[in-house]
Amino acid sequence: MFVDLGVQAAISIISHSVFIIITWRALTSIRFDVLFKKHKVFEARLFMVILTIVIASVLSHFFLDLLNWSQQLLYLL
Repeated sequence: MFVDLGVQAAISIISHSVFIIITWRALTSIRFDVLFKKHKVFEARLFMVILTIVIASVLSHFFLDLLNWSQQLLYLL
């Protein structure tokens, strides 16, 4: 039982990390400098970090839910 929790925690950490990296790489291709005033570099970077975490978290939770639901389909039969 505790081994399953450990495996699930490891998969969650890996999933969140992978989606954070993918989202960060995708968001770096967008020009956010047009949204911020000049000399507001810190605010723009902070916005990118927060946006990356939010988007990656949503994607990772969706992926983990889908994985969990697919494993629970066995109990339907």
